[in-house]
Amino acid sequence: MIRNSRRRTEPLDHAELARLLPAPADPQLAASRQDLLEEHLMSEIHRPDHAPAASPGRRPLRRTVLFAAPVAAAAALALVVSLSNSAGTVASPQPVKAPVVQIEEGSTVQLASTVHAIAAAATARTTPQPGPGQYIYIKSQVSFMATRHNADTGESVTWVQPLHDREVWKSPDGTKGWLDEPGYQDKGGITLDNDEPRKQLSYTWLAAQPADPDAFLKSVYSTVSGTRDHDQQAFNEIGSIIREQLVPSGLAASLYEAAGKIPGVVVVEHAQDASGRDGIALARLDPQTGERSEWIFDRDSHQYLGSRGVQVREVNGIKPGTVVERTTILTRAVVDAKNQRPGAGQATA
Repeated sequence: MIRNSRRRTEPLDHAELARLLPAPADPQLAASRQDLLEEHLMSEIHRPDHAPAASPGRRPLRRTVLFAAPVAAAAALALVVSLSNSAGTVASPQPVKAPVVQIEEGSTVQLASTVHAIAAAATARTTPQPGPGQYIYIKSQVSFMATRHNADTGESVTWVQPLHDREVWKSPDGTKGWLDEPGYQDKGGITLDNDEPRKQLSYTWLAAQPADPDAFLKSVYSTVSGTRDHDQQAFNEIGSIIREQLVPSGLAASLYEAAGKIPGVVVVEHAQDASGRDGIALARLDPQTGERSEWIFDRDSHQYLGSRGVQVREVNGIKPGTVVERTTILTRAVVDAKNQRPGAGQATA
């Protein structure tokens, strides 16, 4: 029997998924990629995927959406397969073997000083404020993972997407948006418009949050639920904000200081983003998935560079040291319209 195991990746039309899917069971996938999974699921509806040739008797690998997942995600996958087979589309690049790195042990020795330096740098930077009708624009390069696991032999092969561009436009209130990820959805991208956005990820929600780190952290914890580790969920929520959102300047320091207060957060002295830039990371090990999520910052300027997910403990055949996720931020800006890219005279962060 071939079982495709692994998680997904991150933001999308949550209301639509809620209508389509049954109530989820207790999930076993990394919460850090919950939003990306939904986004990728919706992008998959628009196109079939292509993967390395499978040996006889094995189902061909599909990409990031093929993970060991709860019932709801499995139902979504079935829906995706059904719809994508009939949709007109674009072929995606062939995945490649996942990179493997030496695992560096994290430490709390420099946690307070590192968080303080990151918070101070975030406060010192000028952050543009989106106005009515404007959009927050984030351009990044990303690579996410899928694993094919043979439950009978225990053999697993881990693949990752080639590093590729990803552009996201979001209205401040989170109700309007666009995602363009060439090679992984229809040419031109897909809409992220949503009348019921996850308000905790919107700029408007952030701007209304208290600047006190303890109060902000309490607010973040109020957004998590279920039986999964709440500390990990809180860490992942803040990570999602850092990765694909614009943080109001008045909240920037408190956001990082709040993250440093989450139990289990450590400093990893050396971590590389998707561009190969070496930095220092704030990280936390997910006790359920065995994956350590790392937020990577420039060692000197303490500016956020990107993220990395490293398997620290073997789970579902994913070997320790496997890099299951890589991202790097290229541009963060405010633009005047959806699908518009930053130009001369437009504010960047």
